[in-house]
Amino acid sequence: MKKKWLWAIGLAAVVIPIVALSGCYAGIPSPGGPGWANVPSSLQVDLGQQQGIWVTGEGKVTAVPDIATLRLGIEAQEATVAEAQTQASEAMHRVMTALEDNGVAEKDIQTQYFSIYKVTRWDETKNQEIVIGYRVTNMVTAKIRDIDNAGLIIDAVVTAGGDLTRIDSISFSIDDPSVYLGEAREKAMADVKAKAEELARLAGVRLGKPTYISESSYWPSPIYPRGAYEEVPIPAPAAPPPISPGEMEVSLTVQIAYAILD
Repeated sequence: MKKKWLWAIGLAAVVIPIVALSGCYAGIPSPGGPGWANVPSSLQVDLGQQQGIWVTGEGKVTAVPDIATLRLGIEAQEATVAEAQTQASEAMHRVMTALEDNGVAEKDIQTQYFSIYKVTRWDETKNQEIVIGYRVTNMVTAKIRDIDNAGLIIDAVVTAGGDLTRIDSISFSIDDPSVYLGEAREKAMADVKAKAEELARLAGVRLGKPTYISESSYWPSPIYPRGAYEEVPIPAPAAPPPISPGEMEVSLTVQIAYAILD
């Protein structure tokens, strides 16, 4: 008998909160209507997903990059690890000095990759792999804040590193994108409002206040192909290469849920 009572009490404890939860929506005001501001934000999002007009808008702004990020380094191969390491270290020291002498701050130079790789070849006579040397690779990224000098900096690096120099890639970015994001945000909000008003007009309803707002932004990020410098060394240029940063597109997406007024 006690077990039956305990089972009944437990069932009541489970059922009562569910009934209370299902009934709590009855007295909640409509999104955007009187008293809506007093509803907890988490519940507003939940209810807003069930009703209203959901619209997504996009804003785009073009900007000229003001930062060039150069990925470069040294690759040396010798019969022993010690010889390869010595060559690579000496050449990399000259490269780092060339970067700093040409205006690249020490804080803007960062090691990205370092490896010591055993180089082998297949010996048909012995029917086995034999070691022919060791390759040391040291790659860094250098942030160039004066893009106009990028070509001269590349030339200085190549001169300093000589035939051991490897230029992997160059990419461009914006140091402070907040101004461009602000412009894109204004365009996205205007796009959202225009779409929502048109939808409300076509549906024959009145547009209320926003009940939910979210945004996401995007602009191209530097892409560094891994392994490219290991397989195909890029030959050193004979003269400072022309560097053109072009333009970048900063885009921002806004999603807003509008209440529908009675």
